[in-house]
Amino acid sequence: MNALRKILFPFSVLYGIVTAIRNFLFDIGVLKSYSFAVPTIVVGNLSVGGTGKSPQIEYLIRLLEPNYKVVTLSRGYKRKTEGFVLADATASASTIGDEPYQFYSKFKSIRVAVDANRKNGIETLLAQKNKPEIILLDDAYQHRKVKAGLYILLTTYKELYCDDYLLPAGNLRESRSGAKRAKVVIVTKCPPTLSVEEQKKIKAKLKMDDNQELYFSYIKYDDLVFSEQSSIKREVVAKQTKVLLAGIAKPDSFFEFLKGENDICLSYPDHHDFTYSDLATIKNKAGSNIVVTTEKDYVRLKGRLPMQQLFYLPIQSAFINEGQNFNKTINDYVG
Repeated sequence: MNALRKILFPFSVLYGIVTAIRNFLFDIGVLKSYSFAVPTIVVGNLSVGGTGKSPQIEYLIRLLEPNYKVVTLSRGYKRKTEGFVLADATASASTIGDEPYQFYSKFKSIRVAVDANRKNGIETLLAQKNKPEIILLDDAYQHRKVKAGLYILLTTYKELYCDDYLLPAGNLRESRSGAKRAKVVIVTKCPPTLSVEEQKKIKAKLKMDDNQELYFSYIKYDDLVFSEQSSIKREVVAKQTKVLLAGIAKPDSFFEFLKGENDICLSYPDHHDFTYSDLATIKNKAGSNIVVTTEKDYVRLKGRLPMQQLFYLPIQSAFINEGQNFNKTINDYVG
């Protein structure tokens, strides 16, 4: 533990006591949790972000939407609206948040809703004529007011929750014991060649219960980068001089994957609201070169930078092995 963490550790102890009391009150029923008949799946984490929730939600959408009426329900972080909003043709990143808008833009066969009060959001969806058959709750692991049917907990290969500390000394929103609520734990952002031996070592570190399932996934990059009107092969883009831009929690892997010798990397805070000054800086740095960003940033930058200059690189979550077992767990639950 470094010096700063040692200084902050007493505050983490206090934070841990508060969150532990809250969880205990939910566990014994003093604070009420609400269950719903519709299958509900939570994808979340113990840490403050950057674990790959959006690619995992998209994986579930691709798995389930051919056979079910799927709705995603998110908080809609940093949106400029309040209460329950169901995405429609007027939706934007500012009205429903960047990640929900990304889902809405990519998957036309599903519905996308936002509500900070997940209980109210579910009740509103179930009151509609076209009721959902499955609700995917994005980043609701600590939202104990709703008791989901299945919890999927994500933790990154480089920052396992078992090696982390509670806020503010570390990045955990609640203690490591919170992992016990998960039926499925996925170690994300692994090297694609992660060996079986190392997988076993990680499983031993996580100290999982017998009824929990562990999987390992990696980020699979698309072969193309896309603009609003065209696409370029990724290997061609890799050789071009360009600006790489990311406003996500942990952008290092994105930069490392595409960065060339003369490229400029611009990093902004997660869910950053790009100002006119930011846009001027980006344009100045890029000059006549292209700008390549993440999908989440693209939905916030689209229409604000020249369409022929702004590109994004899609990603997907892919399992190293036993992906079919994960699919079976999900299908068995919803079916």
